[in-house]
Amino acid sequence: MSDTLIKILYMISCIFFIRGIKLLGKTDTARKGNCYSAVGMLIAVVTVLCEQGVVGSWNADFRFNGYAYVAAAVIVGSLVGIVWSKKVQMTGMPELVALFNGFGGLSSFLVAIAQYLAQPKGDAFTSVSLGLTIAIGAVAFTGSVVAWGKLSGRAFKKNAAIPAKNFVNGLLCVVGLAGIAAYALATKNNVPANSFCFPQMERCGIIVASAAFLILGFTMVMPIGGGDMPVIISFLNALSGLAAAFAGFAINNTVLVVSGCLVGASGLILTLIMCKAMNRTFASLLFKSFGGAKKKGASGPAKEPKAMSVEDAYMILEAAKSVVVVPGYGMAVAQAQHAVKELCDKLEDNGAEVSFAIHPVAGRMPGHMNVLLAEANVPYEQLKTSDEMNPQMSNVDVAIVIGANDVVNPDAINDESSPLYGMPIVNAHEARTVFVLKRGKGTGFSGVENPLFTNDNTVMIYGDAKATVSALVSEFSEG
Repeated sequence: MSDTLIKILYMISCIFFIRGIKLLGKTDTARKGNCYSAVGMLIAVVTVLCEQGVVGSWNADFRFNGYAYVAAAVIVGSLVGIVWSKKVQMTGMPELVALFNGFGGLSSFLVAIAQYLAQPKGDAFTSVSLGLTIAIGAVAFTGSVVAWGKLSGRAFKKNAAIPAKNFVNGLLCVVGLAGIAAYALATKNNVPANSFCFPQMERCGIIVASAAFLILGFTMVMPIGGGDMPVIISFLNALSGLAAAFAGFAINNTVLVVSGCLVGASGLILTLIMCKAMNRTFASLLFKSFGGAKKKGASGPAKEPKAMSVEDAYMILEAAKSVVVVPGYGMAVAQAQHAVKELCDKLEDNGAEVSFAIHPVAGRMPGHMNVLLAEANVPYEQLKTSDEMNPQMSNVDVAIVIGANDVVNPDAINDESSPLYGMPIVNAHEARTVFVLKRGKGTGFSGVENPLFTNDNTVMIYGDAKATVSALVSEFSEG
């Protein structure tokens, strides 16, 4: 295959990637965006195989057959991906996304290691690019493993204090960068002319950099509370993209540079958007142990929330003309999205206007609630951001909060002592009546008490959200 044709195919692949990411920005076009990106990746992979001479490398000896290795990798990877994605529940999607981010970082890390082992060291730029690929890929991998453990509850505490965390992280970063510098600057001209010192300096630099940045991924993410995982997942996604971009420089692959930059840039933009949604700065994300803080209850007798039966809640909903649903992680746990769609249909048939108020960090990953509701075929037009819904909230008859907690906590507006103070929320407390669907009286993932539950206009409907919503649907059907 000629160089000109290879460049054209790479350009076509990049166009598919750009179009795919554009379509991923909206729920109703996200599926098409995935398809575009998949086609772009297929073109890129086939082009790389042609460029590197793998296509046409048929050999009767299995050990030297390029087709056999490629086919084995594709089959194994596809089977694992298909089975894993099919079996995962929507409640497990955030940790699966976190783990996939980690696999992206790991793949770039392994590409850099393979390049180091297989090829003579290139110029200074290529060497630094290879070192940065190792650094960023290692942090993305181990950081994502920690995020997966926190979200799945299978490993690591929600937040663990590391003494002098910033000093430890800074030291690891300096040591890792020193290893990269040792590798990049090691030449036969600046070391004694013997056959031992030169390769040893290179090898030690790579080993030190790899170890330091693998540990840094753990120490960076470990202290961060689980309630802040959506921001961390977005940031780790950006790191996996940047690692791929630097890997492209290291192995001189154009399409990898372009696709990595697209993922890295979009991930960083999303990280900044989510930091704003949580009233965080990017610096606090990296250097402060935020999340997981608990607010002590006020002195004196605690005010008890008012509970209501499904039958009484139906009477209020039947008279409502405007209803807003505020979904949270509890909706995902209960797998209630389809029942919620049925209830919305009943409310609309009864003459009510129904909308959904989606907070940017509701759930455990970016866009978690949008994915759930799209799965239930909720029209995209009904999905509103908190900024869009808040000005109208005082005119809403009923706000139904399903499994959300921190994103509707009024203390974020009213109490300067609250750990959530300053965080933009969905102003559900301004609705005329608020229904809160919860299993019990526990706090949210951040551990902060929510005074919304004891407001005069709030009533609690305890129990499984799916069962509660299904019961409301039955009341409408019987009514």
